[in-house]
Amino acid sequence: MTRLSDDEQIRLEAAVFRRLVAHLGERTDVQNIDLMNLAGFCRNCLSNWYLEAAQADGLPVTKDESRERVYGMPYEAWKALHQSEATPAQKAAFEAAKPEH
Repeated sequence: MTRLSDDEQIRLEAAVFRRLVAHLGERTDVQNIDLMNLAGFCRNCLSNWYLEAAQADGLPVTKDESRERVYGMPYEAWKALHQSEATPAQKAAFEAAKPEH
């Protein structure tokens, strides 16, 4: 693999993050619990990771701001528009997997 500079690596990683967030923004049919059950992370995890990275760099980002970055709107608005109640099967799968997030 070609050795990339640190700046090139950061630019690529940032582009991938933006594409992932955009993809999740388009796939509002995919519930967070389904993401957790399948992949072990969800939109909330991404927003928490974003917040942790900001805090590690001493940047003034709030939890609400990090969620809005990932959800593309205030979290409560996204939930009202797109989130449905988890089914018993989804809840059971979540309990069986016990994601650590």
